[in-house]
Amino acid sequence: MTLFPWAHYKRTQHAVKLHTLLDLRGQIPTFLRITPAQVHDVNLLDQLTPEAGAFYVMDRGYLDFGRLYRWTLQGAFFVTRARKNFRFRRLVSHPVDKTTGVQCDQTIALVWFYTAKGYPARLRRIRYWDAEREKRLVFLTNNFTLPAKVIADLYRCRWQVELFFKWIKQHLRIKAFYGTSENAVKTQVWIAVCSYLLVAIVRKRLDLRVNLYTMLQILSVSLFEKTPINQAFLLNNPLPEGSENPNQLRLLDF
Repeated sequence: MTLFPWAHYKRTQHAVKLHTLLDLRGQIPTFLRITPAQVHDVNLLDQLTPEAGAFYVMDRGYLDFGRLYRWTLQGAFFVTRARKNFRFRRLVSHPVDKTTGVQCDQTIALVWFYTAKGYPARLRRIRYWDAEREKRLVFLTNNFTLPAKVIADLYRCRWQVELFFKWIKQHLRIKAFYGTSENAVKTQVWIAVCSYLLVAIVRKRLDLRVNLYTMLQILSVSLFEKTPINQAFLLNNPLPEGSENPNQLRLLDF
């Protein structure tokens, strides 16, 4: 299962946009592209080769029925949100359990000329009430087998994308740029992402229980020490006895 996120970096002379495809099974990006900010999100769909049987969860910025229909023909599934001015014709209404938050589950067809021409097949429309945020959400998907509640839960997993970008901005020093040119910005973003990937791979292969932020903190203070990597991340080692310096003066002597 994969997701599309996007993020802007505007505090530079050349505003850029970072597009990534995030695999939720390991929270590791499988596709990255840095573009100028004026490049529309939907153009990135042309640079991806969808995997048959995979689910792609994306926001409305990537909603293009012609491109999504090509993905449908290749056997890939998508879950996205419908725009407010979305026009459709209801073909079938399926029974739902409203106690789960699903308000309706419909099989629909597009009615506008260009959208119907771009996506001539049927779509599935699911209306869902998010009780936590008190917000109604309308999803579109080309998958007709999974329960409607599962489709809604898949889109909720997209929050992992926001957490991924938040983590990078907070812990990989991406808030301030050392250069303002386009090449400098792209270089720093790539270095930050590569650092994240290397730490994530080490954590996965060594089966460490330390979070990524703690690992970065340990590496920052022991970068030039010849310490086995397994020992560097052992946080449960007790401090050696007598480690207190006897020459250290006390502020208060009781």
